[in-house]
Amino acid sequence: MLSKTLKNLWDYREFISSNVAREFQLKYQNSLLGATWSVINPLSMILVYTVIFTNIMKAKLPGIEGHFGYSIYICSGIIFWGFFSELVSKGTNVYLDNASLLKKLKFPRECLPVTVLLTALVNFSIIFSLFSIFLIITGNFPFLLVIQIIPIMIILSVFGLSLGFILGVLNVFFRDVGQLLGVILQFWFWATPIIYPLDILPAPIQNLIQLNPMTIIVGSLQRIFVMNEGVNFSDLLGVSVFSLVLFSLSLYVYRKNANEIADEL
Repeated sequence: MLSKTLKNLWDYREFISSNVAREFQLKYQNSLLGATWSVINPLSMILVYTVIFTNIMKAKLPGIEGHFGYSIYICSGIIFWGFFSELVSKGTNVYLDNASLLKKLKFPRECLPVTVLLTALVNFSIIFSLFSIFLIITGNFPFLLVIQIIPIMIILSVFGLSLGFILGVLNVFFRDVGQLLGVILQFWFWATPIIYPLDILPAPIQNLIQLNPMTIIVGSLQRIFVMNEGVNFSDLLGVSVFSLVLFSLSLYVYRKNANEIADEL
């Protein structure tokens, strides 16, 4: 099964690449700044939160000194959260957005999640490159630890894609799912220690927030970029297992409803 899937993806590689290009063309069509918006949006969010929490609310990170400590803390959370939320959002709308392709063309359906993943990775690469330049200039780039991002990104990709495609199937039959997702992601963002450190919360709330898979993932990334320490991968074991279970569930949900999806579109 896996070898067949990989063969299909290779055979349809030009179809996938053209889909990724089409995504960017549609997103930035008739836009003067084009792909620059993929940088402006997260940078503006980081700037607003940094100004509000650092200068107005005088927020500080326990044990973190230096002028850029809080900015790096926010960036290391927001950049990877943006990648995750894009996977979930695009996965949720992938069947509706590609309805015409699904009805008119015959192609391996596994091309769709790969397209979503590659598009999100391109957007992520742009903003992460700028973040890396900022870290290098300020002398905070974790050269010896940066490779540890790779397994975290794999876990994050599996988690985000699996969740997105489960919701994508549900969104075909219940269109409220797509509308509700934006609200859920807003609450989820604030339920993840991205803007604030977990230590400032009361113990009962800390215990609740630690059940959030994104708390573990973002915390591991902040450990690399903010603390300049290696990741404790045993902390990620539970999230990894959960992501694999979610991935299996997404395959089951899709296969069970594959024949009805095209009819509902």
